[in-house]
Amino acid sequence: MQIFTSNGAERVLTDKAFLVSETDEKGIIVFANDDFCTIADYRVSDLIGRPHNIVRHPDMPKAAFKSLWDTVHEGKIWTGFVKNKTRSGSEYYWVYATVFPITRNGRRHYISCRRKPTRDEIAQAEALYQTL
Repeated sequence: MQIFTSNGAERVLTDKAFLVSETDEKGIIVFANDDFCTIADYRVSDLIGRPHNIVRHPDMPKAAFKSLWDTVHEGKIWTGFVKNKTRSGSEYYWVYATVFPITRNGRRHYISCRRKPTRDEIAQAEALYQTL
């Protein structure tokens, strides 16, 4: 199944794409589904054991991730728009993410589920992130 189209530097998720990953309490990837691997251009074996921020795009403000971590460390669910980069760093993709904490084997983990945002949502996020 095709999960994205490319228009140059941007990869645009299809409406059916659904990216899922799980990290431990330190943000180390312990699970990544096929859609996440495909859009980011990684094999699952390249992602497991690596920090999730390897896909963080430099355009993303630190304040956005502070909000994410503050929220999930309080045991709450965080939602927001995230611009990520592919393995090469020459392409990027936007997602609408929902991150929620879980307990696995007595330890805190975080699951992130991501879908395609609309062009309007991306434009609003870009405008907001320029102010942070």
